[in-house]
Amino acid sequence: MSEMRQMDISSQIKKYRGALQLSQDELAERIYVTRQTVSNWENGKTYPDIHSLLLLSNLFHVSLDELIKGDVLTMKQEINKTEVAKFNRLANIFTTLFIASILLFVPLIMFFKIYGAVFWGVLYAITMYFGIKVEKAKKNNDLHTYKEIVAFSEGMQLDEIQKQREIGKRPYQAVLKPLLGALVGICLSAILLWLLT
Repeated sequence: MSEMRQMDISSQIKKYRGALQLSQDELAERIYVTRQTVSNWENGKTYPDIHSLLLLSNLFHVSLDELIKGDVLTMKQEINKTEVAKFNRLANIFTTLFIASILLFVPLIMFFKIYGAVFWGVLYAITMYFGIKVEKAKKNNDLHTYKEIVAFSEGMQLDEIQKQREIGKRPYQAVLKPLLGALVGICLSAILLWLLT
């Protein structure tokens, strides 16, 4: 999704920046971002990360709750809608293709020789494509950032959010290890089949 739905943060930043009589350049300099970043926030194109929100909150002398107002509810809804619908759909496609690529490797090679290997290579490439799409779905929808902000607004400290981020990486690490193991196994099987034929 290239453009986000309008959130309160856009008007909040404009309002508080105006109250301090700061230009976008001046605000950007004070919170260590570019003027374009501030412009994107104010136009609803991107959302500030948790560190920028904290700097904004401090600069504007308002609480984080006041700054993000109703955005937390919108973020929760966005996380639910996007993750459950798109992320799960992509993950299911990836899982199905991954299983198929493992199960079909030997039969394709045995029955169709080189053509089977080519077909399997295409299947595997499509599988990896969907694996990448699963990751992009998160990034394109700022789900990672939203989760951090929602977690922070519910009382988690930044170090706890960092821990959650690391825990969140573990399922992907768990998927990658078998994936690499399967790839090595398939390569070894291919070499073995080639040597035996």
